[in-house]
Amino acid sequence: MDEYLIAEFAGDGYASETTREVIGAAIEVHKIIGPGLLESAYQACLARELSLRHIPFTQQVALPFLYKGSDVQVAYRADFIVRNKVVVELKATDGITPLFEAQLMTYLRITGLQLGLLINFNVAALKNGIRRIIL
Repeated sequence: MDEYLIAEFAGDGYASETTREVIGAAIEVHKIIGPGLLESAYQACLARELSLRHIPFTQQVALPFLYKGSDVQVAYRADFIVRNKVVVELKATDGITPLFEAQLMTYLRITGLQLGLLINFNVAALKNGIRRIIL
């Protein structure tokens, strides 16, 4: 089942290979600790799993943007940017809402990246908590 989930999101190209790796790492985290924890716990565990797999990432990345010619520095933070290719936003909620998807799309526009993963760990089966968004 996990192989199907990874293949479903893999697609073509380097960024898509990165999403496959991130999803594999997220599956491992979910398999070990399951649903019901705070988002910060999943973030710490996913960071550890990505590190163990030697997947380069940055965490809690500030995403400044311009508003009427003024630089707004502290408005947004991406949970992860993996290999400078994929924005990963984590949640631990009852479900993925259009607001969460819009948040990730905003992060993609600000970063100039085209591919993002929205991962909600608060689900029985992680495949039901993953959204892949392409701009």
